[in-house]
Amino acid sequence: MFVADMLKRNNVNVIGKGDRTLVMAHGFGCDQNMWRFLTPHFQDQFRIVLFDYVGSGKSDPKAFSLKKYSALDGYAQDIIDVCEALELTDVTFLGHSVSSMTGMIAAIKAPSLIARLAMICPSPSFLNDPPHYYGGFERGDLEGLMELMDRNHIGWANHLAPLVMGTSGEHMAAELTDSFCSTDPVFAKTFAKATFFSDCRHLLSRAEQPTLILQSAEDALASV
Repeated sequence: MFVADMLKRNNVNVIGKGDRTLVMAHGFGCDQNMWRFLTPHFQDQFRIVLFDYVGSGKSDPKAFSLKKYSALDGYAQDIIDVCEALELTDVTFLGHSVSSMTGMIAAIKAPSLIARLAMICPSPSFLNDPPHYYGGFERGDLEGLMELMDRNHIGWANHLAPLVMGTSGEHMAAELTDSFCSTDPVFAKTFAKATFFSDCRHLLSRAEQPTLILQSAEDALASV
C-alpha cells in the first residue's frame, strides 16, 4: 500500500512543531477529535500524530476487515502502519482506554518505533476473574451489552455514554453518545467485542518501554 493510501486509510493528521513525536490514539467509539482539548498544550513541544482506527471517525470504511479488527492486534497494526508510513522512531505513544492496550501490543511488536507509553485509564481486562482479578464486569453483563447493540443501536449508545462519562462529565455525555451513534453498527460492535472481551494481562510483563499510567478518580469502565 502506498504511503498516501495508508495515511488516507487512517485519516492521519500531523500538527505541531516540536522535535519529539507524540502519537495520540483514541478509545472505543471515538475518533481523533477527542484530543482537541489537549493538543494545544502539546503542539509547541511535540510533533503530534492523530489518526482514526479503521472503522472509526473519517477512516476509510472500505479498508475494514472483520477478521482483522475482531482482535486488538488488528488495531495495533494500524498504529504500526501509521508509524511506518511516516517513518517514525522514538515515539511517545498516548493511548486512551483500550488504546492503552493496543499501543502496548504495538510497542511489543515494534519496539524500535515506540519508545515510551502513556496510558489514560487503561484496563488489561474488563472481565472479572475471581478470586484474584477484578475487571469490573461479569461476562453476562458484557454479553447483554452486545445483545443491546444488536437490538437497538441508539439505545446502547444512550446507555453506555453516561456510564463512561460519570457524573463529572455529564456535559460531555451527549457528545459521546453522538460519537457512538455515528459509527457504523458493524464496526462498532466489532470494536466493542475486541475491547471488552480481550485479556492482555499475560502481555504486561513483555512491555519494556517506560510507562506512565494516568487514572481518573471516577471511571465506571476502569476502576482504580
